[in-house]
Amino acid sequence: MSAPRRAARRGRDRRAEVLMPAPGRPRFAGADAPGVAVVGGGIAGLAAAVLLAERGARVTLYEREESLGGRLGGHRTRLADGSSVTMSRGFHAFFRQYYNLRGLLRRTDPGLDRLRPLPDYPLQHSSGLRDSFARVPRTPPFSALGFVALSPAFGWRDLAALDARAALPLLDVRVPEVYERFDSLGAAAFLDRVRFPEAAHHLAFEVFSRSFFADPRELSAAELLLMFHIYFLGSAEGLLFDVPDEPFPQALWEPLGDYLRRLGARVRTGTPVRALQPEAEGTVAVRTDTAVHRHDAVVLALDPGALRETVAASTGLGTPAWREDVAALRTAPPFLVSRLWLDRPLRADRPGFLGTSGYGGLDNISVLDRYEGEAARWAARTGGSVVELHAYAVAAGADRSEVQARLRAELSRVYPEAGRARIVDARHEWRADCPFFPVGSHSRRPTVTTPHPRVTLAGDAIRCDLPVALMERAATTGFLAAGALLARWGVRGQVLWTVPRAGRSAVLRALGARGRG
Repeated sequence: MSAPRRAARRGRDRRAEVLMPAPGRPRFAGADAPGVAVVGGGIAGLAAAVLLAERGARVTLYEREESLGGRLGGHRTRLADGSSVTMSRGFHAFFRQYYNLRGLLRRTDPGLDRLRPLPDYPLQHSSGLRDSFARVPRTPPFSALGFVALSPAFGWRDLAALDARAALPLLDVRVPEVYERFDSLGAAAFLDRVRFPEAAHHLAFEVFSRSFFADPRELSAAELLLMFHIYFLGSAEGLLFDVPDEPFPQALWEPLGDYLRRLGARVRTGTPVRALQPEAEGTVAVRTDTAVHRHDAVVLALDPGALRETVAASTGLGTPAWREDVAALRTAPPFLVSRLWLDRPLRADRPGFLGTSGYGGLDNISVLDRYEGEAARWAARTGGSVVELHAYAVAAGADRSEVQARLRAELSRVYPEAGRARIVDARHEWRADCPFFPVGSHSRRPTVTTPHPRVTLAGDAIRCDLPVALMERAATTGFLAAGALLARWGVRGQVLWTVPRAGRSAVLRALGARGRG
């Protein structure tokens, strides 16, 4: 790969690290190609399937839904005005640090032309405080200093009031050491220990914890420190991000599905896998609702609940201790995505995405017609707007109708003109299938490899001792899961990129070492 191509894949950060796969031949040669099942068609499963198919394996991708994308999938629905539109599971930010996810998307979009940058990522608290990242420098440590200089929620006086020694670990986050030191502490407890200002709790770190669909009091502090490293002091890519310019299926997953088919893979949507059974002859039996299929190896790329169910039904798979660890995987509390099609536009200065705090459970607002082509075309045709509301970590047993109504009311508090609009139609997605990383859970989290050498795991719930999270963890573990199988057959895996695996400067590492002492 030429130097310009390497730079394009890595991004702007010259300290980003490259991870080379185990050496091996470039691909399988004809008749020796193994058959591999990939169970799950989300980001992790697509990454695994793409790599295996590119190396010449005979891939069968099983997906229980009728379309690909997993938790970033979507489906068609018809509105009251007769419009056919795509409803999805809600907004996702494609940060520039997501090197491996972006590498996956480059398979069908080499220039990432289907991703559109958003100019800002404002955060607003009901008290009136509002933060912006548009003018914050991207290169550490100037990124953190710039945030302090520009933030109304975190000023120089707050910086001076921090417990400097308690905050030193932020300067040199290392994986997996960060889990060894901080997985036994809650994220909110860590912020209290550092004496982080309350307003900044809401306007910065709480937003990170909410990205995990979790209450910051329950989330492991190690995950919070990892996020700080990925976005603030470990990477020069910054906190701005891109979004797809069309709904997820059309922009991302349908092209990747077509790409897999061109490589010879079989894509079997609408086909849930119920159980696996390793067999004496070295194959793995995959049981669906209608048949049993035999493959040479399997990648399980499932959400936590589906993984628990599949392993529980696969009585011959793994050791008792490993099965107990899979069974211990937690699922985050329910979340709600409400999408509203309104009969009038929002004010022209409303951002495409706004993070919110202190608004009765409303965590963010997206104005889809500011960046998504389908929504923009509907808005242009009708004179209206398309707005999406998120509520993360909804209390168990909450009345769903009341939560939906509360989000609608809070939207009017944030954007008063929305309160005067008539709702042309609405869709509400309630889900509870995201991984949860509570205090003390890291040591039991299953890894990519399993006790069975021909079964690997992938997904954002899977332990990965690299500084990755969320969608990037899904893509990275997908490539690693496929790579572990390929290495057994002497075939080369995927070159991966990551933000630096430790503090990026000698000065910061030295200060961080004092905190470890």
